[in-house]
Amino acid sequence: MKALLLILAPAFLLSCSGPKEKWVDVIPGADLQGWTVINIPPDQPLSNVKQWSVSEDKVVRCAGTGGHEWLRYDGRQFADCVYHVEWRFEKLDEPAKYNSGIYVRNNADGTIWHQLQIGDASGGYLFGKTPVNGEIVRQSLRNQMQSSPVKAAGEWNTVDITCRGDKISAVVNGVPTVEWTDMEVGSGYIGLEAEGYAVEFRNLRVNIL
Repeated sequence: MKALLLILAPAFLLSCSGPKEKWVDVIPGADLQGWTVINIPPDQPLSNVKQWSVSEDKVVRCAGTGGHEWLRYDGRQFADCVYHVEWRFEKLDEPAKYNSGIYVRNNADGTIWHQLQIGDASGGYLFGKTPVNGEIVRQSLRNQMQSSPVKAAGEWNTVDITCRGDKISAVVNGVPTVEWTDMEVGSGYIGLEAEGYAVEFRNLRVNIL
């Protein structure tokens, strides 16, 4: 009997250790396979300048030369999940108000959107256009920010955006920054946004909760 328990013990412990993390790699292919570039606003045509690319070492780059756009992951929509992204801006010689963002729970064309602002020293907060009592309004959680943990341009930053039920929260460089509650949008597309500055993204992955 003792021998049987010893044989079963490893499997029993494994079954009691809780669910494994379900990370999904969502890095685009070399030609942005699996993702779609969308103009902002979506009713205007895309620029003729192709500013998004993916390097051999799987770094997604937006050159910042083709106007205001976002890159949408088309593999599926996500409800409860953690969206992990690492990013850095290309440092300019002159002072600049770096501007970019990370999207969760967007609709297909981005007219409903929820963005983590990652621009500069004021980055790390959530804002967007989202339904409130059925009416789409613009909201910002910038006033929740006590200070920003975002690093200077040229340095890599890390964010984990957690969507769970009617809440979205963010942890930037290990520091919790904001929590958005009472969300009426329960699922949607993830994506990346760029607006006029060269920015790189890497290690894009999603943990399905």
